[in-house]
Amino acid sequence: MQTERSATQPPRPTSPKLLYARPGIVVTAERFTVGRNTWPVAEITQVRTDRGPHDRLAIRAVVVSAAMIAAVGLLLGFTGGLHRLTAEAYLLLGAVGLVPLLLVLIGDRWRPPAHELWGRVRGTEVLLFSSDDERQFGQVSRALRRAREAARMGGWADPPAAEPWRPPR
Repeated sequence: MQTERSATQPPRPTSPKLLYARPGIVVTAERFTVGRNTWPVAEITQVRTDRGPHDRLAIRAVVVSAAMIAAVGLLLGFTGGLHRLTAEAYLLLGAVGLVPLLLVLIGDRWRPPAHELWGRVRGTEVLLFSSDDERQFGQVSRALRRAREAARMGGWADPPAAEPWRPPR
């Protein structure tokens, strides 16, 4: 007769170790899931981080302002208006020339480039995860790193129980 706690019962299946879980993002010891995409952790290699492209609106603002300033400068140069300008007007033109630089700085502060997590899956480079939240990106990348280390080391097995050391008498 087998009892409930008999040693002959098969072990209960253990659920995969959950390393990170938020809506749309789940990292376990076996799988990395973002949205509808899921990859086995053991198949993800060459993981690297990168920054995404700059915001398109900020880039357009810089290009338009630089083009307008260059057009005004060329127009003044060809019409001979540069000879009639005062020192204050030259200082004002120099200050206006800094507008594109200020737009670049403000654009990167206002809408910074996204953090991206890239990796190779079955020989193809894939964008695994992208976020503009630096904290969330760090948590996801650390969870994936831990899952990859566990997969490389053979899993999350508990260390074997050992008898406490006792000095010989």
